[in-house]
Amino acid sequence: MEETTNSGSNKRKTLLIVIGLLVLTNLVVLFLFYQNNQNKTTELQSSKAELQETYAKLESISNELDLKIQEIQKLGGDVEELRLIRETLEQEKEQLENDQVLAQKRYNQIRNRVEGYRELLLKKDDEIAELQRQNELLYTENTELKEEQQQLNKTITQIESEKGQLADKVAVASQLEAENIKVIGLNSRGKGKERDRYRSNQLEQVQVSFNIAKNDVAPVEGKDIYVRIVEPDGSVIFDVAKGSGTFMHNGEEVFYTMKKDILFDNTGQALSFVYEKGSDYIEGRHKVEIYADDYIIGTTNFEVR
Repeated sequence: MEETTNSGSNKRKTLLIVIGLLVLTNLVVLFLFYQNNQNKTTELQSSKAELQETYAKLESISNELDLKIQEIQKLGGDVEELRLIRETLEQEKEQLENDQVLAQKRYNQIRNRVEGYRELLLKKDDEIAELQRQNELLYTENTELKEEQQQLNKTITQIESEKGQLADKVAVASQLEAENIKVIGLNSRGKGKERDRYRSNQLEQVQVSFNIAKNDVAPVEGKDIYVRIVEPDGSVIFDVAKGSGTFMHNGEEVFYTMKKDILFDNTGQALSFVYEKGSDYIEGRHKVEIYADDYIIGTTNFEVR
């Protein structure tokens, strides 16, 4: 009877031990399963953080690329390569944004490319610095060219001014001059002599004679020589039937009494003009003006009493 009791007690002990072992095994399995889940969660969170960090780097590089493209464009550099790189970068950003469980290999590729992008940006900094240096050099050269152009224009203006002044001086120097001017009153027989005063009956005709002074500056060419006899009241003795007419002087049309066309040959040639008025001269001082072309070359006067 006692042996039966001991046998049952041993069986219960054995069962309790088996149950304990099963419970312990389950606890170990549960612990390992929990630990594995924790590790996976930690790895997933770490991977997600790395993805977010890489995306942020790509975003930063994309912004820097935009700035580099704008700066290089302003400096006149080529930005086609940067545009293509930026398109690729944007595609990779989109992949990171849309696929948070991107395969580790692809993720590592993109992460490595981030460093490549960084190196590219540094190279572009050097390119921008070189473009800026070239632009500064061009600006300096352009400034120097502008200064030289301004100086050249100033010199040309000065030369033109001096040329104009010289032309004016030559024009003045080349003007003819009448010398040895004489006024002789002739009677009806064509006789007379030079006097300061004439009676009206001694002036059937008026002879004006003079020489054209030599002038080595004046060209040998045809000249129009005009003689104006101006009465005391300012009227010009004028008769178209006797060869009188008009010519331009200082932009105005004026009357002349007598005219001759000559070839100026710089020989001191002598000229003589004879005018028959056909009526008495009024009393007073008469003025004789001699013109070549449109400028005056000599004057004299005579008096009628």
